[in-house]
Amino acid sequence: MNVYVRDLTCELGRRGVGVDVFTRSQDEHVPHVLHNLGYGNRIVHVPAGPETPMSKPRLAEYIDIFTEGVLNFAETKGFEYDLIHSHYWLSGLVGLALRQAWNIPLIQMFHTLAVMKNRVARSTEEQSSSLRLETEGRLLREADRVVAATPAEVAQIQWLYREDISRVVVVPPGVDTSRFYPIPKDEAKDYIGVPCHDRMLLYVGRIEPLKGIDTLIEAVGILHGEGVLDEHPFCLAIIGGDPQVSREQMTAEMERLQSLRKSLGILDLITFLGKRDQDTLQYYYSAAEVVVVPSHYESFGLVALEAMACGTPVVASETGGLAFLVRDGETGFHVPTADPKALAERLRVIIQDDVLRAKLGKQAAKYAKAYAWSEIVEQILDLYSSLQGKKLA
Repeated sequence: MNVYVRDLTCELGRRGVGVDVFTRSQDEHVPHVLHNLGYGNRIVHVPAGPETPMSKPRLAEYIDIFTEGVLNFAETKGFEYDLIHSHYWLSGLVGLALRQAWNIPLIQMFHTLAVMKNRVARSTEEQSSSLRLETEGRLLREADRVVAATPAEVAQIQWLYREDISRVVVVPPGVDTSRFYPIPKDEAKDYIGVPCHDRMLLYVGRIEPLKGIDTLIEAVGILHGEGVLDEHPFCLAIIGGDPQVSREQMTAEMERLQSLRKSLGILDLITFLGKRDQDTLQYYYSAAEVVVVPSHYESFGLVALEAMACGTPVVASETGGLAFLVRDGETGFHVPTADPKALAERLRVIIQDDVLRAKLGKQAAKYAKAYAWSEIVEQILDLYSSLQGKKLA
């Protein structure tokens, strides 16, 4: 979501549209106003509660203070805005209050839906709060427009929330094709420090049960047990989380995945790399033979799009937005959710067939160009203009 907001703001700036991005201040040492989005567009860090990171449930306690901070900023600067584009349900609550204060249109994008997360949650700790569920329903009823990433999300809104979809429009996220494009494998591997002869599978994302990383690890274990790796050796690199902390500080999911890797006897085949800067991901995508997105639920799947833009085929769960984004047999493969045997079978095919892998990668890069931000922003501008009754750019 942060990448989406950043890239959309930068692209709008190129089109001459001024944007202020309001977010809660999490560090008192970071200036409250930053001009690092280009074209005069700003990030405004609004003090609301302790200026430290905090959990999402706690953030809800500071909605009113945050809203007041946004109102004060606008009043102090003498600014008037044309519309509000809020992201995630917490920001949607702020957006509703600002719309009432400023009497301007509100556009809402959820990025993930609570009802879908709850359907695939494996424990009560993973489930979204009743406040989030109620707020998403309210936003679906009250926002002037709701942006869905795919037709799948529209169907989820219609059938699971039982809400009117007449104000829901489908606009997919974009990808920065000036950053994500095919890099020669030898150059990409040299940048990230991987020997040119080594072959790598790649996962990028958060370390949480919803992401299905255990399914991927089990699939690697199956391939190892079948001897596939004797003829076609590779390793799996996992980007996300922090694997270097002590056992006491390690998250429950990271500890579970580490233990699973050990129990399957594949410690030397799987590497947890921890977090990587967004500006280096294109090298990892390009260096990989295949990127795997084994999630139980994804509203869209930006990692899959970034990987395809880099010319790397994707094997992804056939769920949510991934079922629309990844073209089965054209840019990669679909697999059933939480099915390590099916995932192992598709990985086997793509690992063993160099010609097929190259073909899928080439088609993936071509397909991803349709999602370049220069294309997607036109749809966003049309949406903005439809609410303003005038052309913005």
